[in-house]
Amino acid sequence: MTPFLTMWDADAEIGGRTVLDGADLLVETGKLVVVVGPNGAGKSSLIRAFAGLLPLTRGVVRLQGDDVATLSPSARAARVAYLPQEGRIAWNLPAIEVAALGAPFLSGADALAAGRAALDEVEAGHLADRGVAEMSGGERARVLLARALATGAQAMLADEPTAGLDPEAQLMVLERLKARAAAGQAVLVSLHDLALAARFADRVVVLYRGQVAADGAPTDALTPEVMARVFGLSARWVEGPDGPLLSSGRYSDGSPSGVRTSSSPA
Repeated sequence: MTPFLTMWDADAEIGGRTVLDGADLLVETGKLVVVVGPNGAGKSSLIRAFAGLLPLTRGVVRLQGDDVATLSPSARAARVAYLPQEGRIAWNLPAIEVAALGAPFLSGADALAAGRAALDEVEAGHLADRGVAEMSGGERARVLLARALATGAQAMLADEPTAGLDPEAQLMVLERLKARAAAGQAVLVSLHDLALAARFADRVVVLYRGQVAADGAPTDALTPEVMARVFGLSARWVEGPDGPLLSSGRYSDGSPSGVRTSSSPA
């Protein structure tokens, strides 16, 4: 299957600092790929590069075979939905109107219908008529996810979509993204929670200092060696009732011998 999202030998800088360093990544439709890494590893930069929001200094990013740098903003929006890590809503709009903003290529009534369906998908239909300024942070996060889901794009980019959510909501979000992938979308997500990544990802990509340190099935990517080198954690896989579970912890002295704990800015 031809990958929908492609990144080859990508370098990028922010303020003269290297944030991507020869990164390669492929995401096929029908797959949920989760990017993990310590703070400053480049996860947000990688996702922004796929969205066409961070220019490369070398390499190429392609959406459905086309160089993202050559696509207009509307063409990018038609192909890929983007949920940033820090979601801001400037006006106290009703949730249904915010969600409908994710469907700019539909008419008003059709956009509202798409927004309502997306709110229902994230179990926030009861918030449809409430102003977003009157919501908790977790409720607003659901509305912003609904806006991204309403786009109808074939690919989804979500940067830390579970941040600030309670455990039940975190599971709901990843279940929805997993279902979107199973329905044929190419889904690329960044997470800090390694246990959630191990549980839901079809593939895990470990990013370290702007480079891909590992890429594969969760048990292949999150090996004890990678966990020690990249995260400074001891780790092992244990058999659970629903499959392998990742168990990790700190070393008694804070880091294993030989592990370099510093990393470049994100």
